[in-house]
Amino acid sequence: MKKKAFYILIIFALIFTVVPRVNAQCAMCTINAEQGVKNGNTQAAGLNTGVLYLLAIPYLLFTAVGILWYKKYRKKNVHLNMKSRPINMN
Repeated sequence: MKKKAFYILIIFALIFTVVPRVNAQCAMCTINAEQGVKNGNTQAAGLNTGVLYLLAIPYLLFTAVGILWYKKYRKKNVHLNMKSRPINMN
């Protein structure tokens, strides 16, 4: 079973390391980015800033949800029944 899981892990690693080049940008965004660079416009910088915002927002949301979940569901007022006498570790 461990051998099979190891082979599957290797196959997934190889699949994700060999990525074909794709052009997944819409025509309007491509033209704006190319013309902005050629003409010295700030549209290309604005496009890059927008991409960074789109990239950062999901991470911020997951972090906020994780913090709220941790604070809401962590144990509070837990009473431990420990002996009051000192423990001898010899």
